[in-house]
Amino acid sequence: MAQSHRTWPNTARRTARPCPPPAQRLSVRSVIERSRIVHEQGHHFVVVVDEPVLYCQVADPAAMAAQLGYLLTAGALPAVCLGIIPMAARRSHSPGETFHIYDNRLVSVELVSAEVNVTQPGEVAQYLETFEQLRSMAVYDADARAMIVKAIDALG
Repeated sequence: MAQSHRTWPNTARRTARPCPPPAQRLSVRSVIERSRIVHEQGHHFVVVVDEPVLYCQVADPAAMAAQLGYLLTAGALPAVCLGIIPMAARRSHSPGETFHIYDNRLVSVELVSAEVNVTQPGEVAQYLETFEQLRSMAVYDADARAMIVKAIDALG
């Protein structure tokens, strides 16, 4: 099972960088390849994002609406559990980095200067605990979809 947490500041920094056209084409191709896995049997994904991510405009309104629409679609897939941490949620913990957990054995942490892979069981356990705290703050299903629709409506 893959688990992810995305924070607003990292999303802004990560996606706001300009890419030269060839790199951009490779990036888009790799995103499409990775997105296929959510349709393959035997995989389960738990994704938690902070509500401000929905409002971070890193593209024009039409592109943002399309991205948020895709989030609605992906969140409705049987293999995907999408949670959104409301801005008003009381925070017990708020990591500054984006991280992904794979099969409870590998954590991929996105830093400004590098991607760090964590495999030491004790360190992985810390990320699992953090993820569970974040997961417990999130809303799911109709509440999460309503937050996404509200963000789309805010685009105008």
